[in-house]
Amino acid sequence: MTVTNKEPYQQAYYPPKPTRLTCFMRKFLPWQMFRFGVINLKMIRLMRNSHH
Repeated sequence: MTVTNKEPYQQAYYPPKPTRLTCFMRKFLPWQMFRFGVINLKMIRLMRNSHH
């Protein structure tokens, strides 16, 4: 398997630009707090299940 487009500075070399919604959600504090809570609950559940 060979990759033909390995030249730097070509269009396929750059990562995609985030959408306006993505940029907004990254800065929206209530969404960040919600995601923080969800991730913490997942970690707590994981630790609780592993200490049986």
